[in-house]
Amino acid sequence: MENEQKRPDDGATVCETVEVGQTNAKAKKAKRKWTNNKNQWKAWLYLLPALILLLLFTVWPIINTVRMSLLKNYDSMREIGGATFAFGFDNFKNIVGFYRFKDCMLTTILLTVITVPVSTMLALLIAVALNSIKFVRKTLQTIFFLPYVTNTIAIGMVFMAMFNMIGAVSGKEPDSIGIINTIIEAFGGTRVNWINGGSGYLQNMTVLCIYIVWNALPFKILVLLGGLQSVNKQYYEAAKVDGTSRFRTFWRITVPLLSPMIAYVVITGFIGGFKEYSSVVGIFGPDMGPGGNHAVDTMVGLIYESVQSNQGLASAGALILFAIIFAVTMINMYVSKKKVHY
Repeated sequence: MENEQKRPDDGATVCETVEVGQTNAKAKKAKRKWTNNKNQWKAWLYLLPALILLLLFTVWPIINTVRMSLLKNYDSMREIGGATFAFGFDNFKNIVGFYRFKDCMLTTILLTVITVPVSTMLALLIAVALNSIKFVRKTLQTIFFLPYVTNTIAIGMVFMAMFNMIGAVSGKEPDSIGIINTIIEAFGGTRVNWINGGSGYLQNMTVLCIYIVWNALPFKILVLLGGLQSVNKQYYEAAKVDGTSRFRTFWRITVPLLSPMIAYVVITGFIGGFKEYSSVVGIFGPDMGPGGNHAVDTMVGLIYESVQSNQGLASAGALILFAIIFAVTMINMYVSKKKVHY
């Protein structure tokens, strides 16, 4: 009988214990939620300065570019004065129909298609060579990385001096034929008019491609060399035991294991190639061609030139270039998903 009388009390005690436990769990959950919310507000507060800068200098310029591209003959100074502009797609039609648009697009595509694969392959070979050299490796890394931290315009002027023929006037012997032509003649070749007035498109593009490839190497070498140093050496040891040739080891082990880094440098290379501008200015000046003929003008050069006279036209050109870069990047991303080994 005593046991039966105690059972209700025991049940009540158990229920009270469960209720207290549930209350404590709810209190802890509410406390954790409040703490998380508090931490989130702190995080947003710390991010606020960076977000404000991004909104002012990244998000708003993009929105404003889209707006200006849809306003015919847009001019910001006239807008401040109260002028209104017709809405439409005339700027896109005008920039595409501009007589130099196709030439600028062709030059941009050629520079990108030529320099990105060449610079990537050279960077891969140099990175593999540096990775196998123990002696003075750090010194060589520093030497190869120097162009990356040097001003692009300054390097372009150095290249211009190397290929330039000083005092090159028709019917008159130039005062200096440049370092490159001196080397060519030393090996029995004939001097070439690379960048002076009267030079051809092929010669101009050759100089540009050499410069862009050389200037792009440091960053790519750094990325690929970092990837090589993180590769497990057991793969190479196993290949060595099996008697695998160096070329097969490179093609079957090094390239697949480096494919994520290769995909990265290729994608960023294509993005940078379509935005090429400073290299051309460094060698040929603001006229972007020998004698001011705009022979090797790029899309960014055309946009920069257009913005001085018609901001709406320049905005339309910028959006067209953005669309091309975005499409090429998406294609590269799709291909990398199929070919890259993670």
